[in-house]
Amino acid sequence: MRKLLGLVIVLVVALLIWRQQPHAPLHEPAPPAHRSSTAGPHASETGQLPPEARRTLALIARGGPFPHAQDGTVFGNYEGLLPAQPRGYYHEYTVETPDARTRGARRIITGGNPPAVYYYTDDHYRSFRRIEGAR
Repeated sequence: MRKLLGLVIVLVVALLIWRQQPHAPLHEPAPPAHRSSTAGPHASETGQLPPEARRTLALIARGGPFPHAQDGTVFGNYEGLLPAQPRGYYHEYTVETPDARTRGARRIITGGNPPAVYYYTDDHYRSFRRIEGAR
């Protein structure tokens, strides 16, 4: 019994360590139409976004109303993939995923108040594309 308990503890610790390590995405993102003039995430024109993302951008521009309670909450940038900013700079908004039972993995992240920069992720914060032309 002690051996089994020791094995379980070792597995739990290994899993916790593994989850804290950054992992590469399982797929490479599609190449952007062009690069942003600033270093960092790839640029994307608003026309290249799915229609649900364009609807979310319109809701952000109008100030809502938003369909999910989490929309507009502070995005912590814990992954560190967006440029470093003080806490509270970034906010997240849900991009609906057709036929999804949950909020899905797609989000728009805004930076600034009022928003001065916009990012899109379709893989739940594993990668971001800067959205050009949104305001």
